[in-house]
Amino acid sequence: MPQKPKKNKIRIKINDKKITDYMFDFTRTIIFVFAIISVAFTFIIRDANVVGNSMLDTLHSDDKIFITNFMYEPKCGDIVAINAENQIEKRIIKRVIAVEGQTLVVDYSKNAVYVDGIKIDEPYVSSLTREPSNPLQIPYVIPEGYIFVMGDNRLDSLDSRYSEIGLIDEETDEVCLSMM
Repeated sequence: MPQKPKKNKIRIKINDKKITDYMFDFTRTIIFVFAIISVAFTFIIRDANVVGNSMLDTLHSDDKIFITNFMYEPKCGDIVAINAENQIEKRIIKRVIAVEGQTLVVDYSKNAVYVDGIKIDEPYVSSLTREPSNPLQIPYVIPEGYIFVMGDNRLDSLDSRYSEIGLIDEETDEVCLSMM
């Protein structure tokens, strides 16, 4: 008598966990994610609105940006948000032109900015660099702990060239890197 071939039975084991356990795990994960995001947006990253035209064509009025000062050291060319409330009672967004220890010359007649004796390439600048009516006496060497900032739209920018703003103290003026 011929033997019948054995059939391999596939067994699927269904997890005995209840739906309430799954819902609890899901809720706990969502709460954890929101807690991490809340901590990040409270202590590490903040959002800000661009107000004004001083950074045209790079940033436009009402653009939204994210800023952080977490482990940040300003570098030339960075776009930074500065808490200028001591000077003009608002936050300003500018570009770092020179940092501590660098030499700086703003040549208004040639529409040029020289850092450490080299004319910097500024393709982001949207207007001429004119001398302000109330200029700051710009030091030849930027002192320790300070940075010099300017807007990209030099005709419509209240920045370090003006005595109202001056050099930016990295400690008291809360310099933050802007991220777009």
